[in-house]
Formats: sequence, C-alpha cells, structure tokens
Amino acid sequence: MDGRIHSVTLDKERCTGCSNCLMRCPTEAIRVRRGRAHIIDERCIDCGECIRVCSNHAKIALTEPLSSVFAYRHRIALPAPALYGQYRNLPSISLVIEGLIRLGFSDVVEVALGADIVTRAIKEKLKEKGLPKPMISSACPTITRLIQLRFPDLIEHIIDVRQPMEVAASLARKQYAQKHSVSEDEIGIFFISPCAAKATAIHNPLGHSLSQVNGIIAIRDIYGPLLQAMDGLKVGEKETRATRYGIGWAKSGGEAKAVGSIKRLAVDGMEDVISVLEEIENGRLRDIEFFEGAACRGGCVGGPLTFENKFIARNTVKCLGEKLPVTHPDEVIHLEQLPPIPLHFEEDLKPNDSLKLHPSISGAIERMERMQEILSILPGYDCGSCGSPTCRSFAEDIVRGYCTQNDCIFLLRDRLKVMAQEMIDISQTKREHSNDN
Repeated sequence: MDGRIHSVTLDKERCTGCSNCLMRCPTEAIRVRRGRAHIIDERCIDCGECIRVCSNHAKIALTEPLSSVFAYRHRIALPAPALYGQYRNLPSISLVIEGLIRLGFSDVVEVALGADIVTRAIKEKLKEKGLPKPMISSACPTITRLIQLRFPDLIEHIIDVRQPMEVAASLARKQYAQKHSVSEDEIGIFFISPCAAKATAIHNPLGHSLSQVNGIIAIRDIYGPLLQAMDGLKVGEKETRATRYGIGWAKSGGEAKAVGSIKRLAVDGMEDVISVLEEIENGRLRDIEFFEGAACRGGCVGGPLTFENKFIARNTVKCLGEKLPVTHPDEVIHLEQLPPIPLHFEEDLKPNDSLKLHPSISGAIERMERMQEILSILPGYDCGSCGSPTCRSFAEDIVRGYCTQNDCIFLLRDRLKVMAQEMIDISQTKREHSNDN
C-alpha cells in the first residue's frame, strides 16, 4: 500500500471477473483472483479506464453527492470547462453559471479562468534557460502519476505549475472571503469534474501538501439537476470571466494552443501518451518545447465521469469558445496583479517505486533472472486467464509470491497430461507385475 486515497474503487458484488479491466489498465494495476478483480493500490493512477470499460459497473469513482455542498455556509462551484460541452445547443456559458447559483451555490468561479492564469504561468516558466526538452504539462494528474510510476527519469521535465483546478480554488477562496468578510474556513469549494483523477488529486495533491478544493462532484451526477435548474433561464449578466483559450482547455490540444507559438505537441489517450513518453525518454523529441498529454481520448470532454459523447461535447465547447472575443490570456491576465495565491509547486515530485522488483540491485537482478526462467516456459498468449494481464506480469506475480505456475491453465494442462501419463504408466506396470505373479 502506498498510503494514498484512491478515487477509483471496486464494487465486489457487481464484479464477475470478466477481465475487461484487467486487459485495459495502462499500469497493470488490476488482477483477477478467486473470480473477482483486485486493484493494486500502489500501481493505480486513477485514470478511470476501468470505469469506462466495465460492463457490470463494478468500478466506481468516489465523489460527493450534490447535497454535500450544504455542509458549508458559503459554497463555491468550480465548473470544469468540459461541463459546458455536456449541453447541446447551449447558447451561452452564462446559463451554466446561473444554473449553478440556482442549485444552491453562493458563487461560481470557472476553472477556465484558472486555466488562463496557468497559461500565463507556463509561458513565464518556458522563458527560463536550460530547461530539459520538452517540458511536460502537469495539468492532467493521471499523466503526472504515470510519469512518477513508469517514467521517473522524466519527472524533471514536468512543469512545476499547479493545476487550473487548484489555482481557481485558491483565487475563489481568497476573493470570496475578502468580498464578503468571512473566514476562509467557512467556505466550501467543490470542483465539478469530468474524471476520477481530479478526486484523487484533492486527497493526494501533486507538488503541494494541501488542496484548496473541499470536494468533487461528478459531471454526470450534476448533469440532470443542472439541466433542470437552467430551464427557463435567459442569457444573463453572469458571463464568463475566462477567455476562449481557457475554455479550450476542455479539449485535447487546447492547453498547447493557449501556450502559444512555440514548438508543441498535444496527444490524448493513454496508449498514445505512453508511446510519446517513451520517445521523450529515449531523447528523440528534443526539438519539441512543450508536451501536453491527456489521459482521456479527446481531452477532458472524454473523461469517464462525463455524460455527453466526447465528439459532440468537443464541438459544443468549440462553438461556445468561438462566440467569445479573440482575447489571449496574455492580454487580460497579469500575474503581478493577482491576489497572493500559490501558482507553483511547493515540494518536489517523487518517483513511485512500486514497479521495482526488490529494494536492492542484487535482489532485483535475481528476481529478474527468475522471471526470465518462468517466461521461457509460458505460452506467451497474454490471454489473462491466469488473472494477470500478460505472461510477463504473471511471471512477475510468481516471483513476488502472489501466485504459482499452476494458475496458468496451459502449464496446468501440460502438467495434468504428464500426471495422467504417469498414472497410466504406473497402472500398466502394476498390471504387468500382477500377470508375472
């Protein structure tokens, strides 16, 4: 156990051990044992892929119900820009803002505004000399945790700027407390999230010790109530404070576009992001200055906790952005004029050593040699029937003591054939011995 609080968990009553999640987990954090899936906590990066592919809805995200906001006297909603894409033919973002007020929130501060601020902070960071190339966005917590686990040598490439969610939360808390003369502790801040990874990020912040967000509400949980709350509303005065670039962060490539004219690359989907990170690790993309990686296909609009089809949501976000003035964050965001809120990490990111076979080099070499021996006799089908996602991970599980070779049905079949033949031979020997007597 790594001591982290995870937002992705398993409902064992619903799990049938079908292995869909087993084969799709990008960090091989799932095993099927005794007919049920099990999550290896220290390997889980809360990407939510298992939530997406589980046909039995056995994988769930731990988020808060809408009613939880009323535990606070003052309540601030932080809508992710992906929320705007959930409502087809939405004429204006102002309807979402006013609808959230109708649901009981005291104020609404858009995460898109936080994205505008982060855009400026990233551009300032990229002006520094001697940075490793490419610098990697820290906006997607799943990608950051993936790097900590599988690509620890790339940690120094991660830009030490906080996520838009955290920046927006800090700004919201500070400004609301000053405006209404209330204690910051009386304010509850809730992020309306497209993904499970953001829920993990408030319990286990990356680059700092304490999140400014008090809770996470899934977009798919608030979709219906918000739709009803917007019924009858007309486009009002509560227009967005964000630019079209900040809102564009909802879709893949939006962050890279906002950062500007530097050599940049944006990739979405875990498989493709992993492929690019391997290229970066091998030193093949040093001509790129900035890399944006999104765990979800299409970006945040494709998150596992969204409601709308990601392609439709992406188009809706695009259309809403085009209705706004062509104003860049550089023109409206002046970092020196912001309230004193933290924009950068306060502590270094650490590697996740969960993939190490042994604490010592000699022990790791010994286990690796044992793994190779086991691999040499395995069929190499990567079928998952043993409960591990691949033959290699099965060999690793044996070395770690989690299972035995008999869990491979092909090795077991061969062994049973040998045993059956031995029984036949013994029976034949006894019969011949009896006839001789």
